[in-house]
Amino acid sequence: MNDEAPFEPGRRIIDPHLHLWEIMGRPGLLRQAQRFLLPELLAMVAASGQEVTHTVFVECGQMYRQDGPDELRCVGETEFVNGIAAMSASGNYGPCRVAHRIVGSADLRLGARVRPVLELHMARAGERFRGIRMPIAYSAAGMFGQPAGHGQPGVLLDPAFREGAKVLADLDLSLDVWCLHTQLGELIDFADALPGLAIVLDHIGTPEVLGVWAGRADDARADWAARIRELARRPNVTIKVGGMGMDIGRAIGAETGPAGSEELAGKWRPYVETCIEAFTPRRAMFESNFPPDKTSGSYGATWNAFQRIAAGCSEEDKDRLFRRTAAEVYRIPLD
Repeated sequence: MNDEAPFEPGRRIIDPHLHLWEIMGRPGLLRQAQRFLLPELLAMVAASGQEVTHTVFVECGQMYRQDGPDELRCVGETEFVNGIAAMSASGNYGPCRVAHRIVGSADLRLGARVRPVLELHMARAGERFRGIRMPIAYSAAGMFGQPAGHGQPGVLLDPAFREGAKVLADLDLSLDVWCLHTQLGELIDFADALPGLAIVLDHIGTPEVLGVWAGRADDARADWAARIRELARRPNVTIKVGGMGMDIGRAIGAETGPAGSEELAGKWRPYVETCIEAFTPRRAMFESNFPPDKTSGSYGATWNAFQRIAAGCSEEDKDRLFRRTAAEVYRIPLD
């Protein structure tokens, strides 16, 4: 099935935020049953017509080991994704290098005891393994149709978590953080406490839309923007501009939403422009966040929306937003 024609044909893209998963149909999950593995990903990219050269896998709780110590079970996800990355690197499946870099998971609340977990990730995936993410996003009003967020309040302030984060920095790994905008104050404090740690804020620090913010979209955006500008003053933080297509108020769907790129660009432009102005293209990168973001529109429509919004940028800035910043953060060599 064909997607929208590319708005800017030939624009080389590194997608720094893609998941791979097979979700079984079980009650109470945050996602509907769906399969998104190498064949589905490659078909999606081909249909979009976008020139995606590399992708970065970001943890999503897949294929954890069922045996062994609890703290090492997360390594199963890296083993699973590294296999797909090896398939892609063979060249047998086309030029796009899928899961060229891997952001896995580990419980930083282990403190210094997280080191062997991280070292095992690195042993399993070598240079592909570039960092971790763990559940942090939290809303007392619930998320994805569940009564509470999947993260924990205050984890960024936890001394044990910070001790574990120091190990990440020592190993020259980065930390992806997905939090809601109401948690950005904690992230600012965390970034100040660990200036040597490379931190990547996912999904623009998703504006809260539930609880006291329900029905107050303009107020939420103003509060979010003020916090984003303050966070951008921390030079060790980079931002992923995306994740605006998912709806945290309901379970992640399996169907592709109907919105085209013009509609998406209209909705997203105020958020995207705020992020780019605050962080500059040197510390900002576009992300697809697929499959979650497909509930709004297709893969091609998503990248076309970003291309529409960035149309007035210089070629140098576009190159940074669409691939070079991601390449620097995740150590991806460019031609």
